[in-house]
Amino acid sequence: MSASEEYGLQNQSSADPILKTNNNIAFHADNPITVEPIRKEDLQVSYAHEMEVPDNGWYGGFVNGCGTICGGLGTIPCCFCFPNPFKSVSQGNVGLVTRFGQFYKSVDPGLVKVNPLSEKLFQVDVRIQVLDIPSQVSMTKDNVNINLSSVLYYHITSPHKSKFAVKNVIQALEERTQTTLRLVIGARTLQDIIERREEVAVSIQEIIDETATSWGVKVESILIKDIILSHELQDSLAQAAKSKRAGESKIITARAEVESAKLMRRAADILASKAAMQIRYLEAMQQMARQANSKVIFMPSANALESIAAQNGESSGPGPALTGEEAAYAHGASGGGYEGFGTEHQIAHQLALNEVQGDVSTTR
Repeated sequence: MSASEEYGLQNQSSADPILKTNNNIAFHADNPITVEPIRKEDLQVSYAHEMEVPDNGWYGGFVNGCGTICGGLGTIPCCFCFPNPFKSVSQGNVGLVTRFGQFYKSVDPGLVKVNPLSEKLFQVDVRIQVLDIPSQVSMTKDNVNINLSSVLYYHITSPHKSKFAVKNVIQALEERTQTTLRLVIGARTLQDIIERREEVAVSIQEIIDETATSWGVKVESILIKDIILSHELQDSLAQAAKSKRAGESKIITARAEVESAKLMRRAADILASKAAMQIRYLEAMQQMARQANSKVIFMPSANALESIAAQNGESSGPGPALTGEEAAYAHGASGGGYEGFGTEHQIAHQLALNEVQGDVSTTR
């Protein structure tokens, strides 16, 4: 291999990582991550509004003029003797401007110029806020005391109403929620409250939202966080649940006993038949044949066995009910254990030992 060819192979191998890197870059370039552009209306709805400027007479005009002069001097750098007329409104807030204590305009977030002597700026938060409702004891419809804690989600829709129509909108919402909570809880039972917690919360929200709208507030939702019961009530509920489970267990046991009795009755009916008696008779013969002693067995005729079975049925009536194992054994034997003997020659075990001893002689 020549030196030029070897140099070409080295260059190709060294260029491979660069090609791979370029391919990766091209792959990412073909699938760029798109970021949705930020729109101003997505951040906050505009509340900017200006009312008619109130007329405050010559004195109001004089004070307003002096404030304009002082504000102009306050814009000069390093002039700390006069107040700066420019104020900033934070994002998520709305600025309310009053002139001589009278509201006349609202401004959006940003830099706002106010008269330092005649105007004043208030900021109202219009974001969704969370209000924790303190826990309180309420009585249910079935006279059970429970301790409830909830949380309220709301936001201000009319900043001027929430600021100037209500002195403390947060306290008003808190008191209104607690009162409504006691009202709704008192109309429902404890079981209904536990099972339908969301439905109870919706009922409370509908009542509160109607009043909060007049305050410039929109209630988004209310959630019931905890339902705390007293220790005595918890013990009684646990005892009731335990008693209920014990009752259900007894019912299941009783049903099992009924089914067992039905099966035993069916087994007794099967064992009282001629076929079952013949099967038991043959079992007795087999046991006697397994013994080592020599013996002679005289087999009765079929008519004699039928007469013995008939006499046994008339004298003793139906036999006692057998257990599940005996019934299963008899049923299995009658189904295919002694097919070679036929129904006329299949005899049962215990009744044959009791009834056929007079006809069967065993000699050793």
